[in-house]
Amino acid sequence: MELLRVQTVASKSNNNASIPAMFVRAETEQPGITTVHGIKLEVPIIDFSNPNEGKVLREIVEASSKWGMFQIVNHEIPSHVISKLQSVGKEFFELPQEEKELYAKPLSSESIEGYGTKLQKEENGKKGWVDHLFHIIWPPSSINYRFWPKNPPTYREANEEYLKYLHGVVDKVFKSMSIGLGLEEDELKNAAGGDNMIHMLKINYYPPCPCPDLVLGVPPHTDMSHITILVPNEVQGLQASRDGHWYDVKYVPNALVIHIGDQIEIMSNGKYKAVFHRTTVSKEETRISWPVFIEPQPEYEVGPHPKLVNEENPPKYKTKKYKDYAYCKLNKIPQ
Repeated sequence: MELLRVQTVASKSNNNASIPAMFVRAETEQPGITTVHGIKLEVPIIDFSNPNEGKVLREIVEASSKWGMFQIVNHEIPSHVISKLQSVGKEFFELPQEEKELYAKPLSSESIEGYGTKLQKEENGKKGWVDHLFHIIWPPSSINYRFWPKNPPTYREANEEYLKYLHGVVDKVFKSMSIGLGLEEDELKNAAGGDNMIHMLKINYYPPCPCPDLVLGVPPHTDMSHITILVPNEVQGLQASRDGHWYDVKYVPNALVIHIGDQIEIMSNGKYKAVFHRTTVSKEETRISWPVFIEPQPEYEVGPHPKLVNEENPPKYKTKKYKDYAYCKLNKIPQ
């Protein structure tokens, strides 16, 4: 069992102005110094209910190419479904510590599923101010219910209801990106793993921190997934890098935040860009987010789509099994 949980550290910190040194970032990373203050990044907002499907498609392609992220409104996932997902996730993290530990990631496991704190190799031993819960929600053959909390009792029902609507969003995003690459509408999704793609839910729990200007929730990274679909709560925290500077991403109520991940950048041979992002934390409020990482099965090979490479446009990325890519990424080994 991991002994250190950020939630426990936070509860002992209260308003005490000091925090353990393992959380304090170098000045080059401290958000108090490195954030461009007073400007919210106006990431593209795409209205999925717009009857002009061509316009929606163009907006997705442009955002995927120039930003690596966008926010979707009117996405047809009912607000009560998202509220329930958020409610049961929050309730899980408010359980007594020993109950949460029942779902802890086994130390011997190569999978990231389970409750935990550390995710990847930490540079200079610095830790993120976040606890998390990972578990697969799709496909059924990949689900391990051992990591789905039994408490609150409606946890499974709320997650399955959310998933039901999520499929439509995934299909529409992949279809648009596929056409934007000059492929048939189903070609990109099929090449990415089709209906067998893993949907990995993560709940990020960032408790209040007495020194928010000195720490990061999650350090700068790109997601290793194909795409990530994220539901945030209303507490500011997501930042994206633009022209080498860090900006807060404007929170849009009821929107889904879409990140282009490494695998789509690879498959598109660089046309679509994975977004470089990080998270900050709050002094007074708890931030929680619910990303779902849409990713290939571990043994699945990902490389530039064959139709997008030729003599004039050679492959810019290696083709490799997703599990090998993930191993290198998590252990900071060059790809």
